[in-house]
Amino acid sequence: MKITVRVRPGARGDGFGGRWDGPRGPALIVAVRARAVEGGANAAVADVLAEAFGLRRGDVGLVAGARSRDKTVELVGDESRLRERLEVLLGG
Repeated sequence: MKITVRVRPGARGDGFGGRWDGPRGPALIVAVRARAVEGGANAAVADVLAEAFGLRRGDVGLVAGARSRDKTVELVGDESRLRERLEVLLGG
């Protein structure tokens, strides 16, 4: 399942939750302490999303937006469970 996330690098702590209505539709907000340097923030985003959705780190992959705050990420798992969790995280 592919989802859109809005990343806030350089945050005080890693976290997830909330909705950002961007140009590609609603996106899950993901905050990471890592700065956007040499892929550090992208790796941190994958770690945070794996935790948020109860997945292994290998089940989270960046599809698009490696150099952008708006990213498309693919999650591998039970799609109905992932959709339910996404709705909760988006505040719906």
